[in-house]
Amino acid sequence: MTKTRLYPIILCLLPLMLMLNACGTQSGAPWVTRHDNSHIEVQNNQQLPRIEPTYEAANNVNNAGSFTGLPAVKVAILLPLSGSRSAIGQSMLQAAQLALFEMGYSNLNLIPRDTKGTADGAAAAARSAINDGAQLILGPLFGSSVAAVKTIAAPNNVNVIAFSTDWNLADRNTFLMGFLPFSQVDRISRYMSEKDIRNVALIAPMDQYGNAVASHFENAAAQNRIAITQKIRFNIGDDIAAKIADLNAKQNTPNFQAVFMPVGGSMVETISSALSYHHLMPQEYKRLGTGLWDDARIAAQPNMQGSWFAAPAPSARQQFEQTYFATYGQRPARLSTLAYDATALAAILARRGFESTGAPAFGFSDLTNPNGFVGTDGIFRFRQNGLVERGLAILELRNGQGVEIDPAPNRF
Repeated sequence: MTKTRLYPIILCLLPLMLMLNACGTQSGAPWVTRHDNSHIEVQNNQQLPRIEPTYEAANNVNNAGSFTGLPAVKVAILLPLSGSRSAIGQSMLQAAQLALFEMGYSNLNLIPRDTKGTADGAAAAARSAINDGAQLILGPLFGSSVAAVKTIAAPNNVNVIAFSTDWNLADRNTFLMGFLPFSQVDRISRYMSEKDIRNVALIAPMDQYGNAVASHFENAAAQNRIAITQKIRFNIGDDIAAKIADLNAKQNTPNFQAVFMPVGGSMVETISSALSYHHLMPQEYKRLGTGLWDDARIAAQPNMQGSWFAAPAPSARQQFEQTYFATYGQRPARLSTLAYDATALAAILARRGFESTGAPAFGFSDLTNPNGFVGTDGIFRFRQNGLVERGLAILELRNGQGVEIDPAPNRF
């Protein structure tokens, strides 16, 4: 078997579009298993997803003729369109509508439903959408809402592409498109190994995220011949600075080259400041993290300059952000790319199915195509366990922003 190359990327005045290649299946594995993009081969020499324009806004030329004349299909999108998180929901809905317009699939009926940001609201939204004939559900956003929708969608044989990051909700009926940490851990671990970082300290919270990511990192580190020489696990309210002081006091010269710290928000500043205070400067002891660091506030912190983390390449979504702003006069919420990509994917799958079997290709084998898809955040695919796997870049925090220092892969 040999890897095949993506078609050349064609850039126009529109966001990236997804295209499904020939369907296939591949045996899956639990989420704790490392997915190494550099060792995955394309089956049967199939060509990988292709990026192509569907609508040239500047010249008003419709290039989406392949969607003309297709049968009607109904796709629901469940979002918090009212309540405290309505701004995110409205931004995601606008992104979905933008994708639908650019795909040019006039017979795809997008059915928006308001979850109100609650589990009960999501359940009611799912029932309403299915009663109206929805053949696929996109969303909802929050874990409790996804849990409620699952119980309604599965008995009705309707698959769900949710935007949550609660990996415990994924299964053969519910596919999670949110930015999960596991691909991020795999990617940063491989990069550490490539840069000959062999000894690392781990600082992680004792919560669901910290436990899962720490466990996954331990496996990934071992596979990349990286030793975890020091470890700090903490609970909220612990004196982290004191723990870090003990970390440095145990030896005259620390026996690690870097610190992996899967934390976000204000905890990043607390830990990074304590590291620097105890003479573990970022220039000497590299800070390493996950996509939680894709945050302008973290990028601006002095003690985080030079830090590395894995995340979707910002350049990949730049075209989407520009077109969204030109269309709506405002910047999209970060999660809006999920709604755009899910809607574009639904259109592609529907067309593919109508062309081959006469019905939308919304089934399990269609969604878990091992060749994957190309979206506004780069390549991605759904594993057999329902979790998304993404091709990620390595970013370095410099002068208040994440700078791409190692590009994302363009194939699985």
